[in-house]
Amino acid sequence: MSQSISAARVAVLVGDFHRSPAYTGLADALRELIGDGRIGYGTRLPSERDLTTELGVSRTTVTRAYAVLRDSGYAEARHGSGTFTRLPGGPTRAHDRALWPTDVSSGVIDLVCAAASAPPGIAAAYAEAAAALPAHLGGHGYYPAGLPDLQARIAASYDDRGLPTSPDQIIVTTGALAASAIVGKALAGPRDRVLMESPTYPNAVQALRAGGGRLVTVPLDPEGWDLEAIAGVLARRSPRLVHVMPDHHNPTGLVMPDRERAAYAKLLARHGATAVVDEAHHTLRLDGAPPQRPFASYAKDAVTVGSASKSVWGGLRLGWIRAPHHLVDPLVRARVGMDLGAPVLEQLVLTRLVTGEFDAVLAAHRERLRQQRDALFAALTAELPDWTFRPPAGGMVLWCRLPTAGATALSIEAERHGVLLAPGPSFAPEGGLDRYLRLPYTVPVPDLEEAVRRIAAAWRVVSVSGQSATPPRDRRAGVLVA
Repeated sequence: MSQSISAARVAVLVGDFHRSPAYTGLADALRELIGDGRIGYGTRLPSERDLTTELGVSRTTVTRAYAVLRDSGYAEARHGSGTFTRLPGGPTRAHDRALWPTDVSSGVIDLVCAAASAPPGIAAAYAEAAAALPAHLGGHGYYPAGLPDLQARIAASYDDRGLPTSPDQIIVTTGALAASAIVGKALAGPRDRVLMESPTYPNAVQALRAGGGRLVTVPLDPEGWDLEAIAGVLARRSPRLVHVMPDHHNPTGLVMPDRERAAYAKLLARHGATAVVDEAHHTLRLDGAPPQRPFASYAKDAVTVGSASKSVWGGLRLGWIRAPHHLVDPLVRARVGMDLGAPVLEQLVLTRLVTGEFDAVLAAHRERLRQQRDALFAALTAELPDWTFRPPAGGMVLWCRLPTAGATALSIEAERHGVLLAPGPSFAPEGGLDRYLRLPYTVPVPDLEEAVRRIAAAWRVVSVSGQSATPPRDRRAGVLVA
């Protein structure tokens, strides 16, 4: 059964829309609400009569606004049933639900997936691992907590960062998302709340709710973490888990200072909440700044999730959990209910990297990202000078603020120009953020420069018309992978 939305709720959401002319302002406001998910896909809109009464406008205003929605692909009329929301290209364009990978057509530049190609040295590591594999073929091949050598190396990396860790505190997983899902399944049941920042990486939201936990959000200020607001949510909602990305936050690029990490950890301890610390990007410092202390060095009960996909290569599907001793057993039990361990060959590859060439591989990876980041800065400054952004000190993405709301419309128009984009609402668990756009700098410099030229052309169309000129083909594009 389709959901519906009342005229009173629509009136609250559209707010004080511009009225020159009124039907255009109402249509623009509704397009933004539908595009960023605050009015969900397939929702039945209020009748023209009810919305006319609620807004205090003429019937003609609402009738013409609904007609604009239908003509631009944001609504459809169903005989005898009413007007229902849709998106140009169909339901796979519902950006708040787009969480699966897709193929990219020739000539299209993908700025949705924030993942780079493999740096030099990866093929050699695979060859060495393959040569060592026969020594493991006599066993069953199942390592629910990971190969002991790899556990030891990952534990040592935490020791090197000033966080004493024993190998039995490490659980090797098939990627960071699998690690987050294990944590969610083990530690947050249907009666528990899971606190997430907004914006945040949307796939992490789904992963941490694997055990049925209920989502609670707290806004992440563009300037950093508002600990007073976080304290209020902790007091009111009592979440069981709190997801934190303190290092090169995805998508904002923010880095949490040490003093805030200490204060945040005290808040969590006071309210009995467990931090799930996402460190997928912590190795990707690009400006030479000294690293911050691990969040878990301030929060003894924190569970930390790490990843080889960002620091090495997305095709090396390995992640890990660093957990306090008392949580290791429930986490391993939850993990066995999902799979029995990561592939042995990939674990051998990562073991060789972290014991030998990892520094060289990481240095090459950082240098490439640094060059691409700087090229993206220069291109945006030249082509879109009215866009604003905070230059990130690391990570893989740039979080742009547009002069006006319209990131969803831009992503649709940009697809017509051959660029796939992830608009701000993709990162807002409860809607909003249509004035923001995430741009990865993980593709080669010429592609980045061409992408920005295409985006600028698309933005000119959106700025003039307030909408995408022509709905693109349904290609299952614009989805989030990383």
